[in-house]
Amino acid sequence: MRSDMTRKDSAMYYAIIIVLFVFCSIVFYVQTHYQHTSAIKPEDDYKGKIPQLHSSEDRDDDGVDDQLDILNGALAYVSTHPKYKSRYYENGYPDDNYGVCTDVVAYALKYAGYDLQVLVDADIRVHPQDYMVAEPDANIDFRRVRNLNIFFSHTAVALTTDVSEIEAWQGGDIVIFERHIGIVSDRRNKNGVPYIIHHNDPWQMAYEQDILEKRTDIVGHYRISK
Repeated sequence: MRSDMTRKDSAMYYAIIIVLFVFCSIVFYVQTHYQHTSAIKPEDDYKGKIPQLHSSEDRDDDGVDDQLDILNGALAYVSTHPKYKSRYYENGYPDDNYGVCTDVVAYALKYAGYDLQVLVDADIRVHPQDYMVAEPDANIDFRRVRNLNIFFSHTAVALTTDVSEIEAWQGGDIVIFERHIGIVSDRRNKNGVPYIIHHNDPWQMAYEQDILEKRTDIVGHYRISK
């Protein structure tokens, strides 16, 4: 009887050791693998030719048109490898290498001379009935997807949300989903549908991804200037 109990105790002991080992391995894996989103640019798999659109506007007078500036700004931002975390910042823009999806757009437009923090706050105060914001807060309002969709519907050029119209999707455009937002890339998949530069979660494999055809929740497609 005692021998049977000893064997059961030993089996339980080893089972606990195995469970603890597996648990520790999972924790170690998570701690060492998450937040490692790649900024490597994907290959352009489209064999056709769709010329990159150029805007007639150059908001920041740097000699680069808005469309290309916004695209370059998005790529420059993700090249800093921001980690995903939703936080409030007293100055509005994240300054600690953390961010969320809206920050890709905010920094891309800032690169082109558009300060969304100022612009969205001003639009909210002019059109409060559209935003339904109880208390406007310039530090966070421009970092909400819903607010950006309303803002761009007021100020930008609205375009098709049909991804099969591939020539209408240009690098530097803005795409809005129900709870997400990103910048359209100038690289495309084999069907000619562009990749999206975005930041969705800590487990995202790359900042620039082929997701547009897979999404069924596109609510907006905008171009900041003609």
